[in-house]
Amino acid sequence: MEPDLTELTSLTLAEGRDALRSRRISSVELTEAHLAAIERANGLNAFVATTPERALEMARASDARLAKGSAGPLEGLPIGVKDLYATEGVHTQACSHILDRFKPPYESTVTAHLWRDGAAMLGKLNMDEFAMGSSTETSCYGPAASPWLPPNWSVEKARAALAGDKRGLLTPGGSSGGSAAAVAARLCLAATASDTGGSIRQPAAFTGTAGIKPTYGRCSRYGMVAFASSLDQAGPIARTVRDCAIMLRSMAGADARDSTCADAAVPDYEAAVGRSLKGLKIGIPREYRLEGMNAEIEALWRRGADWLSAAGARIVDVSLPNTRHALPAYYIVAPAEASSNLARYDGVRYGLREPAADIVDLYEKTRAKGFGAEVRRRLMIGTYVLSAGYYDAYYVRAQKIRTLIRRDFEAVFADGVDAILTPATPSPAFGIGEKGSTDPVEMYLNDVFTVTVNMAGLPGLVAPAGLSAQGLPVGLQLIGRPFDEETLFTLGHAIEQSRGAARWPQAWWE
Repeated sequence: MEPDLTELTSLTLAEGRDALRSRRISSVELTEAHLAAIERANGLNAFVATTPERALEMARASDARLAKGSAGPLEGLPIGVKDLYATEGVHTQACSHILDRFKPPYESTVTAHLWRDGAAMLGKLNMDEFAMGSSTETSCYGPAASPWLPPNWSVEKARAALAGDKRGLLTPGGSSGGSAAAVAARLCLAATASDTGGSIRQPAAFTGTAGIKPTYGRCSRYGMVAFASSLDQAGPIARTVRDCAIMLRSMAGADARDSTCADAAVPDYEAAVGRSLKGLKIGIPREYRLEGMNAEIEALWRRGADWLSAAGARIVDVSLPNTRHALPAYYIVAPAEASSNLARYDGVRYGLREPAADIVDLYEKTRAKGFGAEVRRRLMIGTYVLSAGYYDAYYVRAQKIRTLIRRDFEAVFADGVDAILTPATPSPAFGIGEKGSTDPVEMYLNDVFTVTVNMAGLPGLVAPAGLSAQGLPVGLQLIGRPFDEETLFTLGHAIEQSRGAARWPQAWWE
């Protein structure tokens, strides 16, 4: 009897791995089921390009290796790739018009690691343009939609919005919104993502998935389209904490082509899932209790601390006094680095090229046409804070604040704290078109709980923690010591287990 397609797409990454190794299913069957699911979910706009021929070719090769008993850690498992990872000969655009038709002649280190370990590529996933956004609304392909229904919406109303401009449907977050939407909608078993200020953790929280931003330097940035080089970090989004552990082990590793990538051994992260919490000391930072904080998010935070305490951890109050400066400092450092990184997009060598009278005209017309409004806004901010007369007042000062933020964390960890528990987002998912249309700062505030982790270069994991009173996913964030992702996987799994059985959206979009 042939496997049921719905059952195949409902598997976790770990379950799919085990089913393939026991030969209960084939990689071709698993891949075909996900390709069919992607086609049925076209309206969600999670994928911006699919690679069915390549996926099936990789699946057939995996089945051959499985039959020979020479399977890699991810053998035969179909995944999605965020559109900022260079994939050789395959659409790579960072969801920006300025990279129209670009197909790189090289492969990113992270995706090369995944293919080495046997994963199959289903296609490229939607994202905010150059990873600048918190809702996937800045994508040149239009926003991705969350597979979760907005509260009190009928299926008919949601389908009508899906066929239109998607306004009012829930955002899957950003910038890795396509990755989170695809995993939550069961279009891929897991996905690569990236995190510059919360772009893995916020979408994971909004969609009921798990995601980890590893320590800066844990994964190579070679072949990733750069936003802010001192903040960007690769990581996975998957259905469970265990699945993230499996993915990260393959994604991570030293790389001589990235001077910031750590030459450090990669642990067996999956072995940390299920370990005892006894003796672990978990900090609760008082500065994360914001004025006017969403009561439901605050209650979830307390409940998460109770779960960890019941599992054997010791809960203590801690102070991170420079947290209040993190968001404004981040929105100086990140645009400044973006201004430098995106200077290379000029219409001369690749991507969009507008007709022009001379070289200056070419630059101006190509960049004006190629970059969206949010990218232009951040480039202007970044250029301003780096300009003569303002560099010391803004950029240098922000870097000094960044050092203070890092020292706050160092002091807490030096006091014996093993990890820090915080909210992941200020609220559950909001609607497409609801924020940032007139005041971009309203959108930037979504990063209030996440940017400190990037500024300090620390690992941060979001574990799914249940549903809000209105039935929307909510998550909790765990922040760890540098290169101690293992403790986060242990704690995240404990939260996941305390939450109870996972619930996933019904396929109303089909």
